[in-house]
Amino acid sequence: MWVSALLFPPDCSVIYYDGAMRCVICRHEDTKVVDSRTAEEGAAIRRRRECPQCLHRFTTFERMDEVPLMVTKTHGGREPFDRGKLISGVKAAAKGRPVDDDAINSLADSVEEELRTTGGGDVPSTKVGLAVLERLRALDEVAYMRFASVYKNFDAAEDFQREAALLDKSPVS
Repeated sequence: MWVSALLFPPDCSVIYYDGAMRCVICRHEDTKVVDSRTAEEGAAIRRRRECPQCLHRFTTFERMDEVPLMVTKTHGGREPFDRGKLISGVKAAAKGRPVDDDAINSLADSVEEELRTTGGGDVPSTKVGLAVLERLRALDEVAYMRFASVYKNFDAAEDFQREAALLDKSPVS
């Protein structure tokens, strides 16, 4: 098990350990937890430790390590999920529309959460695009059509007509 530990005073470095926590002074392998409590609004556990050999006390923080979300592109390449890229694409589609930044950030949160819960660490780019389209449709139909025209690579007026017909036929959730 790998966990990072932030030591105090702040000028000490971050250390990584496998198994038992070692004393930062004498390197004794069996430190005792004196106090444990949640920190950072439940995102970490703060532990006050004491070495039974040298009696040095120090604090460690345990945090969950998130698996990076990777997007598999249609051409086969992989890149880390870029929330900023998603937001800028939605902002471009919603330019001049009554869609505020909070709604766009909420959309991005929702898409990212769905991808993390259903896709694990690797998601295809098509899944990202479809998740954005699904949410944009409920948010603003014009922004939806603009985003769809780029995402689905429209190259003729018939493409817009077909998508508008699909937009009219399918119910909004």
